[in-house]
Amino acid sequence: MNLEITDLRKYNHIHLIGIGGISMSAIAETLKNWNYTVTGSDLNRSAITDSLSNDGITTTIGHDLENAKKADLIIYSAAISDTDPEILVAKENNIPLVTRGEFVGYLTKIYKEAICISGTHGKTTTTSMISICFINAQKDPSIEVGAILDAIGGNYRVGNSEYFILESCEYKANFLKFFPNTEVILNIDNDHLDYYKTFDNIVKTFRDFALLLDADGLLVTNADDPNCYNLKEITKSKFISYGIENKSADFVAKNIWFNDSGFPKFDVYKNGEFYSTIELSIAGKHNILNALACIAVCDYHGISNSIIVSSLKSFTGAERRLEFKGTLPGNVNIYDDYAHHPTEIKATANAIKNKKYNESWVIFQPHTYSRTKLLLKDFADAISNFDNIIILDIYAAREKNTFNISSKDLANEINSLGKKALYMPDFNEVVSYIKNNTKENDIVITLGAGTVTNIGPMLVE
Repeated sequence: MNLEITDLRKYNHIHLIGIGGISMSAIAETLKNWNYTVTGSDLNRSAITDSLSNDGITTTIGHDLENAKKADLIIYSAAISDTDPEILVAKENNIPLVTRGEFVGYLTKIYKEAICISGTHGKTTTTSMISICFINAQKDPSIEVGAILDAIGGNYRVGNSEYFILESCEYKANFLKFFPNTEVILNIDNDHLDYYKTFDNIVKTFRDFALLLDADGLLVTNADDPNCYNLKEITKSKFISYGIENKSADFVAKNIWFNDSGFPKFDVYKNGEFYSTIELSIAGKHNILNALACIAVCDYHGISNSIIVSSLKSFTGAERRLEFKGTLPGNVNIYDDYAHHPTEIKATANAIKNKKYNESWVIFQPHTYSRTKLLLKDFADAISNFDNIIILDIYAAREKNTFNISSKDLANEINSLGKKALYMPDFNEVVSYIKNNTKENDIVITLGAGTVTNIGPMLVE
C-alpha cells in the first residue's frame, strides 16, 4: 500500500500515526502551515501532543479510527507496527500509506538544497548550529531538528528559500530514502543493534548514504573517525573533512582551552591557514567537532566568517543537550541530557569535567531493553565516570522485554567495577535522596532519552 508521493497537492486531509514523535510533530506543523487539514494520534500524551492541540491540530491520545478512515493520506512513524488498528483501517479503505522516512524523502526532493545532518551522535546539536548560521545569514531555510530549539521556537521552521536543513536519522536506514545535496556524517558508532545486528551493517548503511550524493553534491565528514574519513574513497561528490587529531583535515581545531563553565575556545585552520577563533557557549570537546562540521557546511554555502563566529557564540544548546534546569540550595546545579548510548555518556562525563564543581551525580534511565542488553558492559564503564550513580528502570520505548534484562543488572555490573550504583525506580524517592545527600557545589545530571527528563523540574520545584 505504500506509495511514492509525486505531488502533495493531490491530498487534502493528512493523518499522522505517532504524531507525538519529535520528527512527526514537525511534519504535522509543516503541513498545517501549508494549509492542509492535519490530524493525528499517539499512544502517550506529552508536551508535544499538547502543543499540537494548542496549535489547532486534532491530536487523539490512543487510536483515532475515524480520522484515519477520513484521511486522503496517512503518514506513520517507524515505531508503528503493521497490526496497528489505524494501519488496518487504512488498508481496508484503500487509503494511501507512507512512512515518515518516505515522506521526508519527498520533502528533500522538492528543495533545491537539502542539507542532511547524520551520524550516530551529535545530529541535533550540529543541525541546530547550522540552522542558526543560515537564519542569521538571512538564507531563510526550512528546518526539521530533533529537539526544541529556542531560536526557531520549536523543532521546525518553514522558510521560503531553496534550503532544507534536516536532522537525518540512521534508524532502520530511514535516511536512505532521502535525496540530499549536502551530507554531514559526524561519526559512525555501534547503535540500533536491534535492527542492524552488526557494526559492519551500520558502516555499510552510512556508505550507502554517502553514495546517494552525485558529483554536484557535498560530503562533510569527521577526519578523526576512520569510518567517516574513508568515505572519501567512494564518494562521487565534493569532499570536505574536519578534525582535531587528524591534522590533514580541511578544517582543524587548534589551541583549545576551556573556561570555568566548560565552554571551549579554539582556533580554526582551513587548509593550513588561520580561519578564525571560535568561542562556544556549550560544554564539551565533542561540541568542538560539531562546530567544525557546522563551519565546513556554512563556509561552503557562502556564509561569512563573521556570521559563523557570532552565531556559534550565541548558540546555548538545544533542549536536553546538557541543558541547565536550575539550582538547589548549596549551589547544587541540575542539568538534563539526552545521552542514551555509552559514547554519548562518556562525552557528557568529559564535558562536565571542565566545569567547576565538588562531586558529580548521575541519574540514568537506560533506553530500550535491546540497547541495554547488547551494550551492558559499555554502559557500566561509561557511567562509572561519575562520582555518584543512580539507575532508574529501563525506558521501554518501542520494545517489550524479551531480552531478560533489567536495570538491576546494570547496577550490579557497575558495582562489579568498584563503583557504587543504586537501583532506585521511584522518581519521588530519587528526588528525596538527591536533596538529602548532595553537598555544596555538587552537580547533578539526569541522563537518558525517556521520562528521566521529568526529574530535573521535580528537584528544582
